[in-house]
Amino acid sequence: MSPLGAHPAIGGPAPDFVLADADGVMRRLSETRGRWVVLYFYPKDDTPGCTIEACEFRDAESQLIEAGAVVWGVSPDDQVSKAAFRDKFSLNFPILSDVGHAVAEKYGTWGARESAGRIFEGTHRMTFLIDPTGRVTRIWEKVTPAGHAAEVLAEIAARR
Repeated sequence: MSPLGAHPAIGGPAPDFVLADADGVMRRLSETRGRWVVLYFYPKDDTPGCTIEACEFRDAESQLIEAGAVVWGVSPDDQVSKAAFRDKFSLNFPILSDVGHAVAEKYGTWGARESAGRIFEGTHRMTFLIDPTGRVTRIWEKVTPAGHAAEVLAEIAARR
């Protein structure tokens, strides 16, 4: 089992990447310049914690837009799973498919996890706040899904 890798440095550039969303649209991080980006990694579509987190970001849409922010969620699930998750919960932001977990590895969110006494490789729940110039300004390493969208919004407000 591999330990978590190194995260991008606070103040350093957010590593660029291209991933497909639920509809197969290729999303490139560098295309978000000029806006705050909430890049959150989550373990699995349509599971309890991941659903809470996604729905909180969905419900915060107007505040996020007002703050000049976009949200992108990333997990190793495929596009079919992404589309089902998006549609079931009316998610209003891109959720991206990182099937080979290359982006999770680049951001240091992939590694050994434990659930129900079982150890396996997977994505850890983490969030990266990227400023409008493309630099990482904050990392939440151990996210509690309930209340996380409000934490992120408060952080953006404090930095504007």
